[in-house]
Amino acid sequence: MGIDVHARERTFHDDWAAAIDPRDVKVIETFNASTSPEQRWLARRLGNIAGKHVLELGSGAGEGGVFFALRGASVTATDLSPRMLEVVARVAAHHGVGIERRVCSAEDLSIFADASFDVVYAASLLHHVDIVRCLDEVWRVLRPGGIAAFCDPLAHNPVINVYRRMATKVRTTDEHPLRRQDIRLFAARFRNVETEFFWLSTLLVFLRFYFIDRVHPNADRYWERLISKEPELRRIYLPLEKCDRILLKLFPFLKWWCWYVAVLVTK
Repeated sequence: MGIDVHARERTFHDDWAAAIDPRDVKVIETFNASTSPEQRWLARRLGNIAGKHVLELGSGAGEGGVFFALRGASVTATDLSPRMLEVVARVAAHHGVGIERRVCSAEDLSIFADASFDVVYAASLLHHVDIVRCLDEVWRVLRPGGIAAFCDPLAHNPVINVYRRMATKVRTTDEHPLRRQDIRLFAARFRNVETEFFWLSTLLVFLRFYFIDRVHPNADRYWERLISKEPELRRIYLPLEKCDRILLKLFPFLKWWCWYVAVLVTK
């Protein structure tokens, strides 16, 4: 990614950070809510991380870093946006934990030595960066046997692509959701690669937001709404999630029409 892309991403996320109240950041819910299946899967696969050194890339408001710190990890949060990292500090303080914060790009982690971390975690990051450069850096800073966890949107679902064309104010112009060839990049660098796909029929929840709740995608970030409205969505979401499990088991090719993929790799 070029300097101009980094500047646009930094400005977008600095502006977003100015509107975030740390008390409203859903840390525990992000990993426990029924409507956060990809994060639930990653948390379960990561297991006990107490005492481990965790690097969070593209930390945003710090949901991941604070969650891991609450579970006893030593966390370093990174982001291009200094203001987002200020939010991370306030969210961490609100939850009574400490997190180291460093401003840097996920494509250049040269401020960290080789084999510095047990775990690297990045949520909704890869579609903002040069994936090859990022994965090379993740491999470098991971210790042998270390684990990296990612979750990102996929490019192929037509319903989500309509949503993307509508949600112009809550997305950056340089985003590039992952494609099949991007998933193959993990196996070229890491010895173990696990993938899990989420959000197929469950995307009907988005149609509810638009047609029943009458919320335009630019008026409220739908992915945040999934968490904040989870108690009232649970009744319709959980049966759809069961339907997704059945569909993806019977028709594996449908995974490419899912909205999100979670990837867990081992160095």
